[in-house]
Amino acid sequence: MKLHWSPRSPFVRKVMIVLYEAGMEDQVTCVRTPVAMDKPNLDLVPDNPLIKLPTLVLDDGTGIYDSRVICAYLDGLAGTGLLPSEPKARLTAERRQALGDGFLDALLLYRQERNKSQERQTPAWLSAFDLKVRAVLAALEKEAPELEKTPFDLGLLSIGCALSYMDYRFADLPWRDDHPALAVWHRRFSERPSVVRSQPDDAAV
Repeated sequence: MKLHWSPRSPFVRKVMIVLYEAGMEDQVTCVRTPVAMDKPNLDLVPDNPLIKLPTLVLDDGTGIYDSRVICAYLDGLAGTGLLPSEPKARLTAERRQALGDGFLDALLLYRQERNKSQERQTPAWLSAFDLKVRAVLAALEKEAPELEKTPFDLGLLSIGCALSYMDYRFADLPWRDDHPALAVWHRRFSERPSVVRSQPDDAAV
């Protein structure tokens, strides 16, 4: 299998964590595939017409996307149980994964807006993104005791990757100060070997 990959994409990181958890990293060839909104990589079109990362290409040439679908496929292939089979636990994991992925989507757009020159920024958008970030963090702080009790799954993985992305791209936002329980959970998440191995790499070209 081939994985269109970037060393700094939080959604690619989700897939890499699943590969490490499953011990499948040797079965996938990672191909560095630059993707930018203002410079679409047309080489990716045959595998993913959306021109987005991550994209997994099976041995028969089938392209699989997005990260949620890829993670579920790899988990099922390896039987790692990161997507629980019990209906209630599965629903909880999928709900948390949707929250983590939605949080990441908002953070990516928030960063894009913040990186504009001040005269090109839209204050209403910045306020809307800030509201979403504060609302998600507040919800996760309330849920932190339940996160602690839950075995590692795709929901926890997605939430952890989103919080790690905040640390990586929003170092000026001290989210831990007002969310101590969530901070404790994220510290433990960050110590997991698969998470350590998948750290973003600024040195990668």
